[in-house]
Amino acid sequence: IVCSAPPLQVLLAAAVCTKAGKAIVSRQFVEMTRTRVEGLLAAFPKLMNTGKQHTFVETESVRYVYQPLEKLYMVLVTTKNSNILEDLETLRLFSRVIPEYCRVLEEGEISEHCFDLIFAFDEIVALGYRENVNLAQIRTFTEMDSHEEKVFRAIRETQEIEAKAEMRRKAKELQQALNTGSEHWKGQWWPSG
Repeated sequence: IVCSAPPLQVLLAAAVCTKAGKAIVSRQFVEMTRTRVEGLLAAFPKLMNTGKQHTFVETESVRYVYQPLEKLYMVLVTTKNSNILEDLETLRLFSRVIPEYCRVLEEGEISEHCFDLIFAFDEIVALGYRENVNLAQIRTFTEMDSHEEKVFRAIRETQEIEAKAEMRRKAKELQQALNTGSEHWKGQWWPSG
């Protein structure tokens, strides 16, 4: 029996971060603590050589594959033995996803659309491995409404319509009761306490 181990080419995390390494939005694709991810991203700017045109830097344990986005960076943290060509292709896809959800590439805009970006990131990578998807498919998948969601919305809308109708009926009954009651008490004298 021949057992082959899965390839060790794993994407650990993807992040949009500031030039100082502060994560604006980050998604880890394997079991990692938040502290570990923040530490890796904080170390990233210190590793970069200014003036060089590289798109990756390595440490003893990980590889950072990155692309500048105006005042920010799109950063992928991978294992060192990952395929750099695949990593660069994945980075290009990540970098193309961001403008699909954000009008401007600024910290506030990225933060405002962080969940959309995370959902899109999840379509690109699953359990550390890149999915075979393109930008159009990612857009379709993230915008797709589920059948259960449509059913839930229809039920809720029906309940709201029924509640409004019941409220109008009760208001009409109350108004009729008040009108009937005021006619009944006309001419009656109320003693003061």
